[in-house]
Parts: sequence; C-alpha cells; structure tokens
Amino acid sequence: MNDVIEIVRMFIPLIVVQLLLMIVALIDLYRRNYVRGEKWVWVIIIIVINLLGPIAYFIFGRKKSNEY
Repeated sequence: MNDVIEIVRMFIPLIVVQLLLMIVALIDLYRRNYVRGEKWVWVIIIIVINLLGPIAYFIFGRKKSNEY
C-alpha cells in the first residue's frame, strides 16, 4: 500500500502542471478572436490529448490578431 501512495505522490506535480496548462490554454482560446482552425476542434485537442494538446495549441493554434 505504501508503494501505491509513493507512486501517486510522484505523479501529483505532473497532474498539477497538466491541469494548469489545460486551464490556461482553454482560457486563452476563449479570449482569442482568431485561431488557426476551428475553436471547437482545439477544445477537443486540448482536453483529450492531455499534456501535448495544450502545448500543440500554443505552438500551432494561436494566431496573431493581424494574421488572417
């Protein structure tokens, strides 16, 4: 039982980072007028592809406001 608790403790920082990154990406997506692709697709990517989805959004999905 102690082994399970130790394993869970090891993953807590990763879970916290994942949740924070997901929340920040969703807030940024909500506030942005222009993104590459459809917003609903990015919501699915951010939520379903846990850690890599928000990172992909920040790298590929964000669009500058003067970029059309």
